[in-house]
Amino acid sequence: MTFEDLECWKEARKLVKQVYDMSRSHDLARDFGITGQIQRASVSIMSNIAEGFERSHVQEKLQFYNVARSSSAEVRSLTYVIEDNFPTAAATAILVRDQTVQTGKIVTGLIQSTEHRRSGKAVLGFLLSLFAIS
Repeated sequence: MTFEDLECWKEARKLVKQVYDMSRSHDLARDFGITGQIQRASVSIMSNIAEGFERSHVQEKLQFYNVARSSSAEVRSLTYVIEDNFPTAAATAILVRDQTVQTGKIVTGLIQSTEHRRSGKAVLGFLLSLFAIS
């Protein structure tokens, strides 16, 4: 399995495409500050999922996955700025926000799954230590 197989990475990739498409259209394209920020934040989601997946230590994985989740909150927040200040992009911002929420939920599931595996390994290690021969 590779990070490209992860559902959350696939959804993050869709989100990045939507963000870039939105950034190139409407009167929003002229605001380099907001477009640059939302582009970087969306790419951060995708990149941190990939980087976390490739880490071998569970705590490092969780750190990157949590950054990805935080970046999804940033993208979601920025869609409100766009919706409120760029009327021609408002409908698209809502669609991007919906994709961001979907992506964030799946990242949260990945975090929970990773934490569950970590706690399961800790219990297994403890049980094995009980039966270790000294």
